[in-house]
Amino acid sequence: MKKQQEETGRVRRAIASRVQEPLSSDGFSVIVKHRHSVVSVALSDDDARGFSASKDGTILHWDVSSGEKEIYKWPSDETLKSHGMKVREPRNKKHSRATLALAVSSDGRYLATGGVDRHIHIWDVRTREHVQAFPGHRNTVSCLCFRNGSTELYSGSFDRSVKAWNVEDKAFVQDSFGHQDDVLAIDALRKERAISVGRDRTMQLHKMPEQARMMYRAPASSLESCCFISDTEYLSGSDNGTVALWGMLKKKPIFLLKNEHSVTINENGDHDNVEYNNSCTASSWVSSVAVCRGSDLAASGAGNGFVHLMAVEATALRPLFKLPLSGYVNSMAFAKSGKFLIAGVGQETRFGRWGCLKSAQNGVAIHPLRLS
Repeated sequence: MKKQQEETGRVRRAIASRVQEPLSSDGFSVIVKHRHSVVSVALSDDDARGFSASKDGTILHWDVSSGEKEIYKWPSDETLKSHGMKVREPRNKKHSRATLALAVSSDGRYLATGGVDRHIHIWDVRTREHVQAFPGHRNTVSCLCFRNGSTELYSGSFDRSVKAWNVEDKAFVQDSFGHQDDVLAIDALRKERAISVGRDRTMQLHKMPEQARMMYRAPASSLESCCFISDTEYLSGSDNGTVALWGMLKKKPIFLLKNEHSVTINENGDHDNVEYNNSCTASSWVSSVAVCRGSDLAASGAGNGFVHLMAVEATALRPLFKLPLSGYVNSMAFAKSGKFLIAGVGQETRFGRWGCLKSAQNGVAIHPLRLS
């Protein structure tokens, strides 16, 4: 009974209090390498397989325990045309395949990817074949997520719209407008609802069947990332280094963890790490937040050299541990069991080249979490 309540999100699993301080030997280790910055990562429901997408258009599918990887082969222009996609000859062919978002369905059958070519590509995970290309967005597809327990897909784009699709029926479902600027992140749980954040400093809750929206305003900063904690609570990361906790009934954040990822300045007025000088502002952008599904354990990542673990309490966020990781943390995912955290990391930020950290490795890093 309790397990079923945890699955549906009625009862929150207490994991944060069980996380033990990481040993010096733990640390992040890169299990999958990419040539360019990793912008999106996802895990299958059984925690056994992972998926990652990079700015160079490479989409990989890998085994969490062994790190063995397989690549998704981009379909030919003829195949794309047969799916109703207009194939324009880009000046730089590789650039048009730049992938910025990725999501895997909870049954592990479908992988959705999106990026600069404005289309959403659906792949069959078992055969790694390209199944469908959805047109519809008028600009870069920036974020994707599947609704838990279904094949309904939500997408966000720089064209300021959020769209819903049914992957099983290969059909467009509906639009949701409301953002006044680029949509940067999106998330969904089991209900037909999605939250999205954008450069217009708002977080919006899209109630799909009712075709209604609720708008939440961030205090003076662009929101870079968001995720559901439960049906009525959300987490967001801002470009000023702040992590915020939101409640459904309040239009402003319930709790702010300020300067969580700001780059520290030492007594001489220098930045502790010289390399961060050029890209100091971009280093504090909280470009990814993640919650271990159905639990009180959360994490935030930026480019300041650390991933921060937090406990979600009734009306507050309590910092737990800082896990060192060099580079821009563009995407994260917790194992459902809470036993490890994966991070997509790179030398550059997710949407553009606002900063460059040469010492960082482009790839997927994994950190074990010890639970008492």
